[in-house]
Amino acid sequence: MASKLGLAFKEWRRRSLLRKLFDIVLAAFAAAGFAILGAWLLFQLGVTNNGGARDKNYRYLASVTEMTKNAKGAAGDTAATCDMWQYARLATFARFYPDNARNILKAVELSNGKANIDQMIAAAIIYDDSTGVCEALSALDELKGRYPQRRHANAIPWMATDEWELLKPSIAKDSAAIREAARLTGVEPRLIAACLVGEQIRLFNTKREKVKQYLGPMKVLAVENQLSWGVNGIKEYTAIAVERNLKDSLSEFYMGRKYEHLLDFETDDTASERYNRIVNYRDHLYSYIYTGCILHQTKLQWERAGYDISGRPDILVTLFNLGFQVSKPKANPVCGGSRVVVDDVTYTFGALGFDFYYSGEMSDVFPYTGQIFASEATSATQVGDMIRLGDTIVTNIPKAMPKIRKNDSTTRDSSTSAPTTLTTPAAQTKKQDSII
Repeated sequence: MASKLGLAFKEWRRRSLLRKLFDIVLAAFAAAGFAILGAWLLFQLGVTNNGGARDKNYRYLASVTEMTKNAKGAAGDTAATCDMWQYARLATFARFYPDNARNILKAVELSNGKANIDQMIAAAIIYDDSTGVCEALSALDELKGRYPQRRHANAIPWMATDEWELLKPSIAKDSAAIREAARLTGVEPRLIAACLVGEQIRLFNTKREKVKQYLGPMKVLAVENQLSWGVNGIKEYTAIAVERNLKDSLSEFYMGRKYEHLLDFETDDTASERYNRIVNYRDHLYSYIYTGCILHQTKLQWERAGYDISGRPDILVTLFNLGFQVSKPKANPVCGGSRVVVDDVTYTFGALGFDFYYSGEMSDVFPYTGQIFASEATSATQVGDMIRLGDTIVTNIPKAMPKIRKNDSTTRDSSTSAPTTLTTPAAQTKKQDSII
């Protein structure tokens, strides 16, 4: 057999090159034909068929697909409450699978809340062999059932009042002026707004019926024009001190050369010009510029004395309320200021500003920038750029505000002492004491 193959091969080698090429092509076609025929026979015989299988979790997969948003919500809960509860469940899930939790959170943010968190969590734990996740989520649901929905959805009592709902659109109208003043003075807009909130809440409750009757429906801010001036209640002697501090490079309140001409006057009648700047019923920009200067100057005074209060909105708002004459740098300052009564509950001016600053209220208009004051190495322009990052989300700011006059009768009081440990203030004995 081998000899025959050898002879055949020798004979094939003696053939011409063209005949050899023909033989090779013919053999290749023959091989391809056999391969195709073989594959067809295998297919016809069913050798290659794969009928698939039923997933062992098919019932669970179906139940996840059919889940509806807010299915976990208890009876009587609002849609918003149920949505928030989904975030609580996501935080619990993150203790076990943080990567999946981050992906779900990102998906929810990108979908503007249309993604169903409960559904995505249920889909993610299909391969979890332990019972830890389910037990933790069940314990969370049990905790929810144990504590029914509070009558007031807001944990800060004065923010659950009609007065606050009336004030918010009025404050939003002035957001552009507040942001401009913040850019000019190197102060975060939200801190200036916190001072405004404290003063307007105080005025609102001092002249409650008049404000509800006239200012509330028109959605404008109360403007003081007697003992205190403007929407933030700035005293004349405080305004004069602010102007002097801007020029005096030896002052402990000096803000730096770039701010020296911020409040330069255009006429020789400085008293009238100062009054008209601050007591302006249509444009409150100067009220906010003076406010920003007071905050910045006070912060620098304490900083130069060795005390950093740049991260203490409660102290800064308190000192804004009480004035330069009370600002005495020292260790462990406490929040306080004028007493303000809202719905029979007594607050201090500093506490109202603190509540607003950390509440998250109006964060679409006054976002948290992460930097309350411009640093020594940061220019006002850079701070303006930082502020403008939040401007893109601000919409529907009305243009004009009608004239309105508002008298002021203000009594400046003292404040509360600060707790040494982090304890819920409502659980402590409420006692109003002296300030700073």
